[in-house]
Amino acid sequence: MRDHETSDNTESGIRTDQIEPTEGKLGVMIPGMGAVATTFISGVEAVRRGLAKSFGSITQMGTIRLGKRTDGRSPKIKEFVPLADLNDLVFTGWDIFPDDMYAAACNAGVLDRALMDRIRPFLESIKPRKAVFDQNYVRKLAGPNVKTGKNKMDLAKQLRADICEFKKSSGASRFVMVWCGSTETFLRPAAVHESVKTFEKGLEENDENIAPSMIYAYAALSEGVPFANGAPNLTVDIPAMHELSRRNETPICGKDFKTGQTLVKTILAPGLKARMLGLSGWYSTNILGNRDGAVLDDPASFKTKEESKLGVLEHILQPQMYPELYGKISHKVCINYYPPRGDNKEGWDNIDVFGWLGYPMQIKVNFLCRDSILAAPIVLDLVLFLDLAQRSAGLRCLGIQEWLSFYFKSPMTAPGLYPEHDLFIQSMKLKNTLRHLRGETLITHLGLEYYEYYD
Repeated sequence: MRDHETSDNTESGIRTDQIEPTEGKLGVMIPGMGAVATTFISGVEAVRRGLAKSFGSITQMGTIRLGKRTDGRSPKIKEFVPLADLNDLVFTGWDIFPDDMYAAACNAGVLDRALMDRIRPFLESIKPRKAVFDQNYVRKLAGPNVKTGKNKMDLAKQLRADICEFKKSSGASRFVMVWCGSTETFLRPAAVHESVKTFEKGLEENDENIAPSMIYAYAALSEGVPFANGAPNLTVDIPAMHELSRRNETPICGKDFKTGQTLVKTILAPGLKARMLGLSGWYSTNILGNRDGAVLDDPASFKTKEESKLGVLEHILQPQMYPELYGKISHKVCINYYPPRGDNKEGWDNIDVFGWLGYPMQIKVNFLCRDSILAAPIVLDLVLFLDLAQRSAGLRCLGIQEWLSFYFKSPMTAPGLYPEHDLFIQSMKLKNTLRHLRGETLITHLGLEYYEYYD
């Protein structure tokens, strides 16, 4: 008798010829051209010129195992699936400040000036368009480079005009939009979000439940441009955007880039659960000094971020299934704005665990990370994978791209379906989706086929 480490994919596999080729340029549109966006764009140009390496990017550095372990097939992901080449990326975006990308990158203070000076003409050539912005949703920021209009529908039409102009001027044939803007004030789903019809009516009536990020998403999806939400805003987590995404066969994913502290949680928590170690409490605090830190100093914006961060442990540890281990967790998240730290975020975690016979133990984590350095490769991967999804007949019709959960604190799923937060399950989901696209067998890691045994 023999079992299998791989799972047959012949019935549901999507044929290679159903993935459109990567012909022409890929236009990248970014609302919010601050620290994350400038670090991403600068990094792409530095890599293109051979000045740096694309560390942290799954699409550029990662490999994917195919078939059995004994087959020895592990190509790079970018050689396995047809992804856009970095040299084909062109950029535009919107921001409330008129600074070109060089000035904005200098202001963000993430990258060394010596590196930026080597690509300065390229960065200076990218100037942000006037943004859709309302300080009621981001109270700690204000800027002069802002659109005006008679209502929110008028603003959406202006964004759609920007998208159409970029389509013509860039020479690109395909497009993706990634929200890299600030965290907006906390919003709950409302009646205006229930359908495209109610949402468009709300745009006309300036409904307060429609935040600027939603206007960007509506404009993008209306123009057939895939949209990823890098912030914890509600944005595309509403029925109206799901409907528009499916109607136009335009992929969506999000929300909130999984960078520092939450990345650590989604690595450690699955390990604790796998060993059936109990958890009494998890205290997390951050200090952050960039624009994001300033925005999150407002309680209304912090509430949006807190909701995103707090849900991770509950979904991974499943306290309803393991009440003795995880039923009484004290989970606390704090973010403190500390200007001297700039983009170099520091996360402190105190984790109180217990093991055999209930004896207590502690884990301490101090992660001195660089927020935008961790986020930039996420943006790159999402751009390339969303473009792949848009070119795939079997993915673009789904709307929500759950296989991209790997990159988010609060992954999107089909309505009523709980999200997977375990980083390792998310990684397997992502790679199995790529195998599925190419007609390769899915890997389960069962592995019994390597061992002979008899009844």
